[in-house]
Amino acid sequence: MKKTHYRTLATALIGASALAAQAQTAISGSNITLKGVIDVAVETVSNVNGVGRINRIPSNVGMMPSSFGIIGSEDLGSGLTALFNLEGGFAPDTGASGQGGRLFGRQANVGLNGPWGRVLLGRNQSSFYWSIWDSDVMGPALYAIGSLDPYIPNSRADNSIAYRGTFSGLTVAAEYSLGRDTVNAGPSPAGTNCAGESGSDAQACRQWSATAKYDTADWGAVATYDSQHGRTLTSATDSVFGGLTSSSKTDNRLLLAGYVKWAGAKIGGGVIHRNNDGSTTKPHSDQWYVGAAYPLTPQLTLTGLVTTMRYKDISDYNATLLSAQLVYNLSKRTAVYTQVGYIRNDKLQNFSVSGGGASGSSNPAAGGSQNGLSAGIRHFF
Repeated sequence: MKKTHYRTLATALIGASALAAQAQTAISGSNITLKGVIDVAVETVSNVNGVGRINRIPSNVGMMPSSFGIIGSEDLGSGLTALFNLEGGFAPDTGASGQGGRLFGRQANVGLNGPWGRVLLGRNQSSFYWSIWDSDVMGPALYAIGSLDPYIPNSRADNSIAYRGTFSGLTVAAEYSLGRDTVNAGPSPAGTNCAGESGSDAQACRQWSATAKYDTADWGAVATYDSQHGRTLTSATDSVFGGLTSSSKTDNRLLLAGYVKWAGAKIGGGVIHRNNDGSTTKPHSDQWYVGAAYPLTPQLTLTGLVTTMRYKDISDYNATLLSAQLVYNLSKRTAVYTQVGYIRNDKLQNFSVSGGGASGSSNPAAGGSQNGLSAGIRHFF
């Protein structure tokens, strides 16, 4: 009995080793990589609802959003590559899935890459999403341009086809969604209750974006246009986040931006012009931003940002945000940081300085100013 037991155990181990070897070969042949980042901060925000202060671990972002993903590629020969990207966001304070509870809410796509560029099908980032990266040196941090327009760090679309190609410094891109949102998780850009893909209304919940971007070693410039259609409401209790209550109504953004690298620093800025049919009071706005990042030492980087929202043909709704961030890299994968932010709202506006919580969770009373202070740690894996 003992020999039989050992023989069975040995056979099982050999079989497991063979399966592991086969799995490793498959993974190696497909170039599959597990990746991710976990970023946790502790922050304090003043003047919440005009009376109090909130101390919290933010759920949405610290220095950058927490995420995990699986990416893979396969060489098909003749310069052609198959690729996929599954990327999910999560709240590090609770472990909950982000982007309206999606498992892979940041990206879920598959496609082909060749000398002519790449085409991806699935849930994709709008070209607006990544085209702002170089000019926005603060990025998707707690106190950043996303505090004034949450769509900026959340511009993704379900049911979409995306193309991007780079040719001698010039990048051209386009993305088109047949139905930009299938999760009713509003009110937020991550879930707008606008699923689309309607057989009776071809424009319902469609979305598209287009980008032209030019980069050199020392400077770059970009122009991007992004458009979202709404849908017609079906009942008195039906609703669509953002006020786009008809497929003929659109929310359009035009980004014009650029950056330069000078004396070790990177300086970037731009303007986002918005025409929003979903707003009856504030349909036209310009959000300006300028920032600079400078490495004080090889490990220590200081970044500063000024951004302002200006509404046209209406007064007392404007806001200006100032922020600074100090990052110390403990290694290539791990960093600690601190951030400080201040926002001044006009008397009818109540933007929060922080993009770290759910909508409305830390807003001041109308006309109120706010301070935010945070410290955290970020680790890539």
